[in-house]
Amino acid sequence: MKKIIAAALATATLVVANPAFAQDAEAESAIKVTGSVTLASDYRFRGVSQTDKAMAIQGGVTLTHESGLYAGTWASNLSGWGTFGGSNTELDIFGGYAMDLGGATLDVGLTWYMYPGGADKTDFAEPYVKLSTTQGPVSLLAGVAYAPKQEALGRWYASGAAYGTGIPTTPGAKDDNLYIWGDAAYAIPETPFKLKAHIGYSDGNPGLGPNGTSVAPTGKYLDWSLGGEAAWGPLTLGVSWIDTDISTAESAYLQPNFSSTKDGSSIAGSTVLVSVTAAF
Repeated sequence: MKKIIAAALATATLVVANPAFAQDAEAESAIKVTGSVTLASDYRFRGVSQTDKAMAIQGGVTLTHESGLYAGTWASNLSGWGTFGGSNTELDIFGGYAMDLGGATLDVGLTWYMYPGGADKTDFAEPYVKLSTTQGPVSLLAGVAYAPKQEALGRWYASGAAYGTGIPTTPGAKDDNLYIWGDAAYAIPETPFKLKAHIGYSDGNPGLGPNGTSVAPTGKYLDWSLGGEAAWGPLTLGVSWIDTDISTAESAYLQPNFSSTKDGSSIAGSTVLVSVTAAF
């Protein structure tokens, strides 16, 4: 009789406990965590080097809910290109919502660009909208990012020489920034290889902000890249040729900020960027 009662109690406990375990499992499966760590030969932001044409270590983590909501963070080291307000790190916080439109995905979100340890008024927010689709081995994406008027984007200094004096030309100035871009990729069937292309257009402040840099250094310019990647398990090797239409003459007023501290060469000229990424 004691054994029968014990068995009945154990069965009852399992019946009560199992729904809780199931609920926990469902809650855990509703959220997906992904991330990556990258070692790159340079960090190019919209075609312009952010690491003085030197290596970069980057990484990020993203949490995605089954509803389409997501949030995450991404970081990279910095060097050169003005002073970044005294910061040697970029930390991005982002979040948004991705909606399945049936054959395409609409992604609406916002990125907050932060420069930890830097001067005041160097951080800025940039909302974005992206529309993407994948048809067989071909993937296409079109995006628009518009940062409303903010002091971090304003033309505080009319030139690199003015920035060198430490006295703002127009302190407290605010400006906005528009970036339009398109990406295309072709995954070669039955191989680990993928071909990629990108083109972007920037329209913003043709000068230097409070941190000695500008999201659109010469006001309006194009950036583009062509390359490819190969994936083996969690590792991806990428190679890209990156360039802009910013000429030496166009960027002369930004000197000495807008050049390599090593040899004075342009930080927006063509380059071959090599990267290795480990995903998890």
